[in-house]
Amino acid sequence: MINKSPKAVRRPESAPADTSSWIERHFNITGRGSTVGQELRGGLVTFFAMAYIIALNPLIIGTATDKNGLLISGVSPDVDGAVAASIGMVAAATALIAGVMTILMGVIGRFPIGLATGLGLNALVAYVLAPQMTWPQAMGLVVWEGILITILVLTGFRTAVFKAVPKALRTAISVGIGLFIAFVGLINAGVVRSTATPPVELGIAGSLMGWPILVFVVGLFLLIALHVLRVKGAMLISIVTATVLAIIIEAVSKLGPQSAENATGWALNVPELGNFAAPDLSLLGRVDMVGAFFVDGQFSVTRFVALLVLVFSLLLADFFDTMGTMVAVGAEGGILDENDMPPHTTEILLVDSLAAVAGGLGSVSSNTAYVESTAGVGEGARTGLASVFTGIAFLLAIIASPLINMVPSEAASPVLVFVGFLMIAQVVDVNWKDADLAIPAFLTIILMPFAYSITVGIGAGFLAYVFIKLVRGRAKQVHPLMYVVAVMFIIYFMQGPILSLIEG
Repeated sequence: MINKSPKAVRRPESAPADTSSWIERHFNITGRGSTVGQELRGGLVTFFAMAYIIALNPLIIGTATDKNGLLISGVSPDVDGAVAASIGMVAAATALIAGVMTILMGVIGRFPIGLATGLGLNALVAYVLAPQMTWPQAMGLVVWEGILITILVLTGFRTAVFKAVPKALRTAISVGIGLFIAFVGLINAGVVRSTATPPVELGIAGSLMGWPILVFVVGLFLLIALHVLRVKGAMLISIVTATVLAIIIEAVSKLGPQSAENATGWALNVPELGNFAAPDLSLLGRVDMVGAFFVDGQFSVTRFVALLVLVFSLLLADFFDTMGTMVAVGAEGGILDENDMPPHTTEILLVDSLAAVAGGLGSVSSNTAYVESTAGVGEGARTGLASVFTGIAFLLAIIASPLINMVPSEAASPVLVFVGFLMIAQVVDVNWKDADLAIPAFLTIILMPFAYSITVGIGAGFLAYVFIKLVRGRAKQVHPLMYVVAVMFIIYFMQGPILSLIEG
């Protein structure tokens, strides 16, 4: 593995090697201290860490109904086979959009980040937007969100905000994301579960029970052993080995999916081979860009303002989730420059913004950068070539979803937990004796996992930073853009009362 220690060493990027290979010249593989094989391993690890979205997004977008009581396929859920067909359509489109946009990130952004439908964003579309309008209208709002955030990139505002954030807060974002994805991994594996009292607990009634948990434990300890022995491909080996173990266990015990009656079943994917089927991509292009703003055929100012707040919420979450992910990936891979900026920042943000547009046009909700990309970077990914490999894997998943679904979350989650360990090492870079920075950093770090939101953690940290500077009479030390962002976050945190006031 590239990581000889928990924290990757930052190295200045050297010029591309003098070679006739277009791949070497474009991606500067040698300049970033990598190899094609290393990029392949890292890209595949990122894919397996993200692949759950192919199964999870259809369960959200594909099963919810719009204001007319129709599924995204345009059919009533009461029709035989309608829900299954809807889920299949969303799965195919999810993999397609993720594959295309991740390849574009690799080729244009030249950065090892995977893109796919954003969790949280898709829930907002399915459970908040769709019940108020038709599915094409809801996806039209997603397209508008993508267009607006693209404009912010082209005008330089998004990059300027990134540069205005103090270094300590950027570090805190990386650490917080490390804890967040470790928490996600523990939850996806069923090691940590939600309950009424206490809010979360270890396994079932405080005990680790069931064969799937064993798969997770074996995968995690195998990964730890391979890491300390410095074995190349440790994360990929862990995922494959744990998956094989899971397939054997399922073949013998027939556990099935997790449910209220089957608490020790598989959390997401059941590790068994399904049936291959031709992909249905008919959801592409089902978008209505203006219908959501009209009520009974008439343009409604009240509805326009209310929907504007919701679009703003989508935009803000997308805006700062990506910023945090970009920092975390660059810091973990040691590929930030002397100003703590990743190379090709504008291109990275532009592709990410266009991914939101593509997600709406593909009827799968806004696509965004995935923090699970840090898993691939932990495996050695350093260039956009890794993203190309990740994207190709997503495209193959369109027709090979039964193979992808063989990988249960219990087999992939150890990688997320372990990457949390790699990223938390950066916490020493925060000056904990400087309250002006330490308190905002603390809030950023703890609220990402506790609130289960990267955006909430970033917002709390930014607001605390501005507040402390104002209280101490140091307002001039705050970059003007931080004040703009602080106001944006105040609106974001108060969107519930604001919507109630508008609609009331």
